[in-house]
Amino acid sequence: MKRLLLAVISAGLALSGSLYGASVATAAATQQHLEAKRVCSDFRPGYVHCMSFVMSLNGKPYAFPTVSGYGPADLQDAYKLPSSTNGAGVTVAIVDAFDNPNAESDLQVYRNNFGLPKCTTSNGCFKKVNQRGGSDYPPGNAGWGEEISLDLDMVSAICPLCNILLVEADDNHAHNLYSSVNRAAHLGASAISNSYGSRGEKSYELKQDELFFKHPGIAITASSGDSGYGNSMPADSKYVTTVGGTALTRDSSQRGWKETAWAGAGSGCSKFEPKPAWQLDTGCPRRSEADVSAVASPTTGVAVYDTYGAGGWLVFGGTSVSSPIIASVYALAGDKVKYGSRPYMNPGKLFDVTTGSNGTCPPDWTYICVAGAGYDGPTGLGTPNGIGDF
Repeated sequence: MKRLLLAVISAGLALSGSLYGASVATAAATQQHLEAKRVCSDFRPGYVHCMSFVMSLNGKPYAFPTVSGYGPADLQDAYKLPSSTNGAGVTVAIVDAFDNPNAESDLQVYRNNFGLPKCTTSNGCFKKVNQRGGSDYPPGNAGWGEEISLDLDMVSAICPLCNILLVEADDNHAHNLYSSVNRAAHLGASAISNSYGSRGEKSYELKQDELFFKHPGIAITASSGDSGYGNSMPADSKYVTTVGGTALTRDSSQRGWKETAWAGAGSGCSKFEPKPAWQLDTGCPRRSEADVSAVASPTTGVAVYDTYGAGGWLVFGGTSVSSPIIASVYALAGDKVKYGSRPYMNPGKLFDVTTGSNGTCPPDWTYICVAGAGYDGPTGLGTPNGIGDF
């Protein structure tokens, strides 16, 4: 299993914009190493895995003694978002597998800590259903429970005025998760995030596109992957906005932040999906992956609160972070989107990411692996600069 490692190099090491440094120092004092460990690792044919990493110590998610990683104010500032004014009444759906019985209570801890409005079942902001829309929830799963907490917290961070719908599939079989996308659309979601995927492609994915992801007027996002260069499904669908990943750090620029392509972000050239008319890159003859991106590197990770899969304040990365971020940006924008084509209408209103790579591609597809000016595979057209492109 591939792991991305973070070496603890000194007690003074700190991630910009977070309280991460004090906890890293604690680990250093015991001569141990934090590492970014994959949260889900089920790679069976027909099943999908969640696209997240959690900072871990001795193989277990590390509960930081203080809130660590980027919080709502950091992310809203980095992407220049109108989070305090937009999104009221708009529903963002999260589709995940299995049940997290602590989802609602953990969500309240996260929101209370950052001074966000309450989002509960009782006030109508939060709703949890199974893939048939009922309340007979599937069995719990620690890894997917962490993924659920991550997704809910990212919607809260980007669109704190939005309503949140959590749809829990029976398990992580692709058909059950894809069916849950239909359920979310049926229940009125304006944006639907899918922080999972299966490595590689099958010819029947074209039929799956039509059955599960063709929902006019609904923004559907999908994580591009967490193992570097290589396609995944449903990220290849022409009906979704495929979301790649970056490393996000503070700097002295006018923006106040800089981004590079995250080495783990998925990208690729589809074997089966035809080239959409709105994609103009000329190396890949079919659907290129990704479309846009947001923070995903676990070494510049986000704060998440989870007590079911782990034990408190955690730091997460992976394109499981970037997918719900972009779904929530769509919710802030409130536009009736046109499938994955929407970001291609005003790409100049994005932050272009021009450095970093995620692997080695065929010579005529170099841009599918290496970030550069304009479109590239790991980061797509770029990251949000407000909501003008959404």
